[in-house]
Amino acid sequence: MMWRRCALPFLFAFSLILGDVRVGFCADGNSSIAGTSFELPDWNDVRRVVFLSDYNTRIVLLGTTLLGWAAGMVGSFTLLRRRALMGDALSHATLPGIGLAFIAATVWGLDEKSLWVLLPGATLSGLLGVAAILLIRNATRLKEDTALGAILSVFFGAGMAILGVIQQMKQGHAAGLEAFIYGKTASMSSADAKLIATAAALSIMTCFALFKEFKLLCFDEVFAGSRGFPIVLLDIALMSLVVFVSIVGLQAVGLILMIALLVIPAAAARFWTDRMERMVIISGILGMLGGIVGAATSALFSKLPSGAMIVLVCTAFFVISMLFGLRRGVIIRWWRRWQLNQSIDRQHLLRAMYELIEAPADANAVSTNTGIALQDLLRTRTWSTHRLKRAISRAQDDHLVNRVDNQVLFTERGRTEAKRLTRQHRLWELYLITHADTATSRVDRDADAIEHVLEPEIVEELKTLLDDTPHEFPASPHELASEKEVT
Repeated sequence: MMWRRCALPFLFAFSLILGDVRVGFCADGNSSIAGTSFELPDWNDVRRVVFLSDYNTRIVLLGTTLLGWAAGMVGSFTLLRRRALMGDALSHATLPGIGLAFIAATVWGLDEKSLWVLLPGATLSGLLGVAAILLIRNATRLKEDTALGAILSVFFGAGMAILGVIQQMKQGHAAGLEAFIYGKTASMSSADAKLIATAAALSIMTCFALFKEFKLLCFDEVFAGSRGFPIVLLDIALMSLVVFVSIVGLQAVGLILMIALLVIPAAAARFWTDRMERMVIISGILGMLGGIVGAATSALFSKLPSGAMIVLVCTAFFVISMLFGLRRGVIIRWWRRWQLNQSIDRQHLLRAMYELIEAPADANAVSTNTGIALQDLLRTRTWSTHRLKRAISRAQDDHLVNRVDNQVLFTERGRTEAKRLTRQHRLWELYLITHADTATSRVDRDADAIEHVLEPEIVEELKTLLDDTPHEFPASPHELASEKEVT
């Protein structure tokens, strides 16, 4: 489900970029597309962005970098806490507060466009939305996703209605309020950058100070509560960080795209590591890079909106992480699965060879000079000739078997490994029959499903549980393929 959470912000950001496309008609009736010509930046533009020679560029890059850093770190905890969409509902819930704060400032004669007026209203509205979500979840039988969807839509609808009322007011100048919906990074002022820097610094320091507590809260809140940690207070602290980061990010990327900075860097970092310490750091770095590259791209190409470019850059990092992540990436998982399948085929080959030449009277009497025909091996399992030959070839590379024409022979090392694998398989078979009431006719197939991941400690524990086993090397509890051929 992780890719779905990241797809919606990406699609909306892409639609914002395409929103500047205008289709018109020429005098001759032919359609033409206006506003789609992007001029390549000249050297002066590149130097202005790369060397930060322009004051406004420095302000924008500083603000988006710090915002991405803080959002990435906070988003790591909310993602693992399964509260990723809480930031989405919260950012949408701020819109009514912005509209009501604007109306109140207009009535009282204050500066209705001041962030110090609008952000407190957004904060109160966002907190009210979070409280409503928690109330619905705890006081009813509805699940959290239902509460999130209800509050998100209701508060956003109320905010749009309030904005409609503001447009009809004779007092006050409502132009520019839409920046809180779609974001307007390019118009960020030094005051906005200072506000973002302050909020980001407080959020980052809080994450480091409460890292151990947040870690326990995300992975095992029951254990954290048993150790005396204040679960409710920690949950409130985490949600307050989400509120804090979301509110200050409204001016940069807007309430609709703010969820992307909270979810996408954390989701991308999850593909690179299984350790939370590294995940938080990687998520913060990806958020920073998304802010830097997105804002810089928007500065170079003036027709590209900054907020949308930040989200698209973060999405590109997510796609790269999903494909090439060292822990959970698609390619590395495919590679591990391929290696596991090759290892399973090799183990099946060695055990099939061992059982074919196993003497019923003495399980240890296996001759390394006894060759086994390929046709006999094909009958032991439902594998194709190509798959069998491929397994034999890899076993040869590992010096486990030798192939002479259509005969396969054990090496000394291969015979030892085959004996170990067969013993491990039969111990597991006996355990399933003795303690799991598995039928003898099915035990071979059931043992195949688990024997390949048995650690030496588990094998020794199986031997201890089966202390009534008459021999160090147990006999097969079912009829072997070699015995079937004889009968």
